[in-house]
Amino acid sequence: MAKVVEGQLVDPGGRFAIVASRFNDFIVGRLIEGCEDALRRHGIQPDERVDLIWVPGAFEIPLVSQRAAASGKYAAVISLGAVIRGSTPHFDYVAAEVSKGVAHASLNTGVPVIFGVLTTDTVEQAVDRAGTKSGNKGFDAGITALEMASLMQVMGA
Repeated sequence: MAKVVEGQLVDPGGRFAIVASRFNDFIVGRLIEGCEDALRRHGIQPDERVDLIWVPGAFEIPLVSQRAAASGKYAAVISLGAVIRGSTPHFDYVAAEVSKGVAHASLNTGVPVIFGVLTTDTVEQAVDRAGTKSGNKGFDAGITALEMASLMQVMGA
């Protein structure tokens, strides 16, 4: 049987960064609350070990996430935002670039950069994913950050 290597939902130590988009802040604020709740439930006090970094919009998330990850200050970086489809192709460009950019930030730095950016067709779908019918995706991103930071420790990275 193969040796299983996985992260745990434990406090891996260190600091965390949340990079959050100000655009659609009525949704993003709820994602931040969910993320901080997940961290708090696992022994991490956000006011002591989490830096909240605001960016103007979702498109700016990858650059700042990469800079935060490359700083060496953080066990993980959590990217939170909301891109909601409108009547123009703008949604497609922003959603694609943000997702690619966050993935590149993680790959380029070796630090977990978690994708917690909602990409929805409607405001109602975003609200559902920010703490109502579909749970809170910010909470999920916080849990993912814990597990990935723990996994990096287990792997010696």
